[in-house]
Amino acid sequence: MTDIVNKQITEAIETHKEMVAEFRARGAETITVIAETITQALQQEHTVYLCGNGGSAADCQHIAGELVGRFKRERKALAAVALSTDTSVLTSIGNDYAYEEVFVRQAEALVKEGDILWAFSTSGASKNVMKAAQLAKQKGACVLAFTGTAGSKLEQIADICFCADSVSTARSQEIHQLAYHIVCDLVEKAFTES
Repeated sequence: MTDIVNKQITEAIETHKEMVAEFRARGAETITVIAETITQALQQEHTVYLCGNGGSAADCQHIAGELVGRFKRERKALAAVALSTDTSVLTSIGNDYAYEEVFVRQAEALVKEGDILWAFSTSGASKNVMKAAQLAKQKGACVLAFTGTAGSKLEQIADICFCADSVSTARSQEIHQLAYHIVCDLVEKAFTES
């Protein structure tokens, strides 16, 4: 078991080292643009909607909590909704339509022009996430994507994509968490300075 633990730690460290190199190349700019885009939308009274499956759904809830609540600083509540949290909506759509429809149906009901749909899919190919992203884009919302596979279908749909490219879903999610914490910090800083 100790060998497995050490292997996982080494893999995580190596992935973070690769991310640092990627950040120096273009990742930091992507994260800055994402934070500025979110800040602008929130300043204009728009809403950030988030969607993803499994661990990515948990990340969406985490981000919504950081924005509606707070990350580090006291400031006004910011409009963010994780589309993975309403079990009655999710199960009724999944039952009456199909699981592929659980996010797109909510996007149809809620997302408006100027809003943001922040879509998470480590594969970049989650059908329910991509359907919501396509509809949100048609409605004039900005689509942000966090993926774990370079050149994915979701990346092609998105206006802005942060890709934590890794063969390991766990490593991609760890990088996503670091990146979205930085985004939350930058957004919050903008609201405490204005």
